[in-house]
Amino acid sequence: MIKKVTVFLFGLLLLAPSGGVLAAEPKITIDMHYLVVSPAEDGSTNMMNMVNYTNLDSAEFKGEGAGEAVLTVTLPEGSTGLNFLDGKIASKQTDKGFMTTDPIPANQTIVLPYSYRMPAGKDINLSFDYPVQMMQVLVPEGMGSIEFKGANATNQGLFNFEDQKYVGYSLEGIPANEPITMVYNKDIQPSSGEMQQAGAGSPGGESTVTRQSPAFHNPGHLRMWYQSPLKSFDPHILMIVLGAILIAGISYFSYFRIKNRAEAEKLENDSEEKAFKLLMAKQNTIMDKIIELEETYGNGLLSEDEYNAKIEAYKQHLVKVKLGLKRFVE
Repeated sequence: MIKKVTVFLFGLLLLAPSGGVLAAEPKITIDMHYLVVSPAEDGSTNMMNMVNYTNLDSAEFKGEGAGEAVLTVTLPEGSTGLNFLDGKIASKQTDKGFMTTDPIPANQTIVLPYSYRMPAGKDINLSFDYPVQMMQVLVPEGMGSIEFKGANATNQGLFNFEDQKYVGYSLEGIPANEPITMVYNKDIQPSSGEMQQAGAGSPGGESTVTRQSPAFHNPGHLRMWYQSPLKSFDPHILMIVLGAILIAGISYFSYFRIKNRAEAEKLENDSEEKAFKLLMAKQNTIMDKIIELEETYGNGLLSEDEYNAKIEAYKQHLVKVKLGLKRFVE
């Protein structure tokens, strides 16, 4: 479960927008923070994080102070079992969380994945060392619900990922060091009312326009008719016949035009659908390979160098597939 969630969060971050157009201050911002909250087997709460940190400066970022810390991450009080999910990022645990020690290149973004656990039934007090543009908190369906204090959160309803559904909560524009309290209860599920969107309507008025027709035909038009070769026909019947022919012709033309357009759109949609399904199949295959690779590495069947080389290759391939999928979701 944890490994699948890790791959899931990594895939989401590949579609997250870049934050390079923000103001120059502060130098570091969090473009997107994904957090998956779920109950652990021992009764505690799993907190799986995947975070985009962007250096907005035109110079390499080496940290704010004179120490070795580049990024500092403050974890909620009471957190345990800190685990770094990317061994290539140099990091050290601190009294209040952890720090990274690798500089961030100018105008570049790094992805920082990590997890920890929180005691069950306790308020989770979050605070971020850098401003957060957007935070998405996800709870697997049937595994509880979340209430926020100190921030406005939007319930985004259910969405699917492979065989699992998630309830999503969205928070935007969180300032640095602003406390947010999150209350997670694994036994209370979101109500149906929270998962629906209300519609709105407005009453409209009626307007009636009356137009009067002349009682008699124009005498000039009558003379023209009786001097024409069609004078032996009843003009009203003739107009009905000609009108029917005209309507039939327009309908015939419109039908085949719409039919040809529909066939062309169907061919285009079929080709796009095939391309989309192919990319989705590739994405699922790569994710399965990543999970299989992590299990192989965890069982000690691969060296660290082999693991790093293969995981990097898979990630690069996944990036290309995600870029291909991006045009279908924009």
